Amino acid sequence: MFSFFWEYQENAVIVEHYNYTGKLQKDRYREGLKPEGIAFLVVCLLIVLENAVVLITIWRNKKFHLPMYYLLGNLTLSDLLAGITYMANIIMSGPNTLKLTPLLWFLREGGVFITLAASIISLLAIAIERHVTMVTMRPYHGAKRGRMLALIGASWALAGFLGVLPILGWNCIHRLDQCSTVLPLYAKSYILCCVSVFSAVLLAIVVLYARVFRIVRTNTQRQRLCLSGSMRKGLARKSQKYIALLKTVTIVLGVFIACWLPLFLLLLLDFFCPTRGCKLLYKADYFLGVAMVNSLLNPIIYTLTSKDMRRAILRLLCRPCLMTRDGQVKKIGMPFLECSFSKTEVASQKLEGGLETTISSGNVITTPSPIKALYPKLFKS
Repeated sequence: MFSFFWEYQENAVIVEHYNYTGKLQKDRYREGLKPEGIAFLVVCLLIVLENAVVLITIWRNKKFHLPMYYLLGNLTLSDLLAGITYMANIIMSGPNTLKLTPLLWFLREGGVFITLAASIISLLAIAIERHVTMVTMRPYHGAKRGRMLALIGASWALAGFLGVLPILGWNCIHRLDQCSTVLPLYAKSYILCCVSVFSAVLLAIVVLYARVFRIVRTNTQRQRLCLSGSMRKGLARKSQKYIALLKTVTIVLGVFIACWLPLFLLLLLDFFCPTRGCKLLYKADYFLGVAMVNSLLNPIIYTLTSKDMRRAILRLLCRPCLMTRDGQVKKIGMPFLECSFSKTEVASQKLEGGLETTISSGNVITTPSPIKALYPKLFKS
């Protein structure tokens, strides 16, 4: 055991592994911060600022203190922490890499890994929650808070477990033939395991949302055949809202796939490619940068697709410069920002007993009580 931890304090291990994988052939680890590194730092700063704004908005608005927003807040927190850890990773990279001990190296890479893994698994938690809600047809009450907290705890537990495996021994120290080229102290088997887990998570998310969409479509078609008049109009409004909410999360999922798929494919290439056999593996920083863009786009997606979130963020950032005295947003040539803040509208958004509340991916929508006739299970005490 003493020998095991002593190896984590030997700086020569870092040099040995980076030299074996061919990463020391160029001047990357002799020069300071390069322009692309500065660009990545700027992106990380934007990630931190954007997600901090969303978190503060959720915290300051009581109508966002609902179980569904726990999951959204958790996703936002993981994205914010991912930005912070990647900034630290960039600062500690380059020439500073060769000054690290294996222990510090594992902490540097593990911090980024855990926060990004938490972000990915948080999307799965949101998908599970939406699927359970649609299957059971029950709204969010205080009794469901435990389920949300359990999903949040499970997401961080799984991310943390995967992240600490290398420091617990699943690495390639003194087993150079088993080392990853992208992450020279990680074993290729560990890289393949993580890619497999994340691919399974992605597949599960797609399956869950496909089932949710099928449930919505089936219920809509069935109820449309047996209802008429005002009840049919109420069903149409409800179906449109569910579809709109589903589209929001689908956009988040689509952006996630577009950002992460290149890195997943690169890591698969890393597993199958022999050491020093694929030059593309030395460009891994750009692929990770593309993956980090997902954390940058998530809060933007929430802002553009959620009217309530737009209103709350506008109030937080610049109420005097964006709003008129009568509570209207000024005309600034951006239609998606033009929403009302009048007192009557704000009052109408309060959650009351006679209204049904549907919450998903940053949206709170209230609809009249006639919907009770369509989904009576929703209103059982």
